[in-house]
Amino acid sequence: MDSLITAAAHALAAGDPLGALKRVALRNDAPALALRGIAMAQLGDLVRAKALLKSAARAFSPREAVARARCVVAEAEIALVSRDLSWPVKALDQARATLEAHGDRVNAAHARNLAVRRLLLIGHLDEAERRLDGFDPSPLPPASRAAHELAVAGIAIRRLRTRPAREALARAAQAAGASGIPALMAEVESASLVLDAPVARLIARGGERPLLLEEVEALLTSGALVVDACRNVVRNAGTVISLATRPVLFALARALAEAWPSDVARSTLIARAFRGKDADESHRARLRVEAGRLRAELGMLAQVKATKRGFALSSRHAGAVVVLAPPADEENAQVLALLADGEPWSSSALAIALGASPRTVQRALEQLAQAGKVQSFGRGRALRWMTPQVPGFPTILLLPGPLPND
Repeated sequence: MDSLITAAAHALAAGDPLGALKRVALRNDAPALALRGIAMAQLGDLVRAKALLKSAARAFSPREAVARARCVVAEAEIALVSRDLSWPVKALDQARATLEAHGDRVNAAHARNLAVRRLLLIGHLDEAERRLDGFDPSPLPPASRAAHELAVAGIAIRRLRTRPAREALARAAQAAGASGIPALMAEVESASLVLDAPVARLIARGGERPLLLEEVEALLTSGALVVDACRNVVRNAGTVISLATRPVLFALARALAEAWPSDVARSTLIARAFRGKDADESHRARLRVEAGRLRAELGMLAQVKATKRGFALSSRHAGAVVVLAPPADEENAQVLALLADGEPWSSSALAIALGASPRTVQRALEQLAQAGKVQSFGRGRALRWMTPQVPGFPTILLLPGPLPND
């Protein structure tokens, strides 16, 4: 490399894209194109950055495998930031293998972190943990160590392991400070806010209060019977019963749990579960059937008892019955939780992350747009959706992926 290319690379590593562009902005050789692409990505012009990196990859000769692999990694990062989750993952894995084979540990570690971050977005926590298992970040420069610790913290947060999450974020903050990159330090600080902001509500005995992530973690191990409205499951200690595909049963379970230890009138349950304004004999017959199904689903966790005016729920293990609800009851809450990161998402990327059909996601986006909660820009394949962050609403509990004991 010549001196200008080396100086531009050092500027990019220090988080100074303008300093890099001053050195290579007028050059069109392959290394300069690659550095210009990375600089434009750091400045936020992802379309131009992607085009420059593709040009650079074509300009490098077939014998320059490491340089080509670095371009692939940079393209993968742009795809992740722009929420293009359909970007070919195999290309990133091949690039990482090439970089490792040629001794480029720093960029290979960056490729690994990108793969882990994508897995976090789509909720594949087991695979993300497997990729990080046994990896030692200590030989890496500070910026790479910070990125690694952010990935570790992300997994711990999604697993509701608050203590390991705090420890990883502390290490990330230390490494980010050593790197001297303001954007990286801001990213670590933003990630740390999740641990000190309400992520859910506890509804019990007719009252409710906000919960921090640590309090949610304690609640799930407390022995209480938890009707989890973030995941549409019923939990007790190590047992989890999913009602995600049984919305009527979950509506009944939540209504009964909110009223515990009292019972709930039949008319109220019919309104909650069937959205019927006037309860007639057919509604009451259906309620008896659904209550029987709920009783069978909950099995050894809880009892659903008939009373004179309706039904009541009780734990078989003599514990309290509570509801864990999102910070605000919103229809299409999971879509909002993903969009709350402030990044532009395509409907296809949302469908991949949520494991839902594209049409289901489209309907949700249309409803949210009509309510003024999301906005779109672009047309056709370039159409993207985003929303400003809503203080107190976005919650880690609504994002894809299993929680403890799932």
